[in-house]
Amino acid sequence: MSNPDDRAFDGEQAFTAENIYVSLTYEPLDTNKALSRVKSPKAGAVVLFAGCTRDSFASKTVTHLAYSTYAPLALRTLQTIARDIRQKYNLVGISITHRLGRVDVGEESILIAVSAAHRTEGWRAGEECLERVKERVEIWKEEWFEDGGVWRSNRDGAAGVPVRKEES
Repeated sequence: MSNPDDRAFDGEQAFTAENIYVSLTYEPLDTNKALSRVKSPKAGAVVLFAGCTRDSFASKTVTHLAYSTYAPLALRTLQTIARDIRQKYNLVGISITHRLGRVDVGEESILIAVSAAHRTEGWRAGEECLERVKERVEIWKEEWFEDGGVWRSNRDGAAGVPVRKEES
């Protein structure tokens, strides 16, 4: 999945509704774009979460992550989560963008931006949104080390089946 030729689509696949934006892309994520999707004069708080690839896991050096999905299903699940979170926290807006394909160390895999009248709702909404995405969205992660990769569960961090050593 780390090969750019393995892309299922070009550009960004997105779903938008009133004050909801969810998308999937193979391109690097843009924090300014995520923030601009939720900013509003009605919002006193805008919260942005950026999930980044870290350089190690369990004392092993991580070289990169690779994400794959069936986009129509993942977009529907993201849409459901965004609607539920927006309603529960009375948000002004919500945006969730998840990156697919290879994501190198230091790069963002997910951006969640929310806007709310007050900061408490914004903080809580962002946290719950991330937990629901990790628990429910049909996006699969390979974690790559210097000696090969493993499938990794977003939900619990447990390592799954080893992945073949990547070709150089």
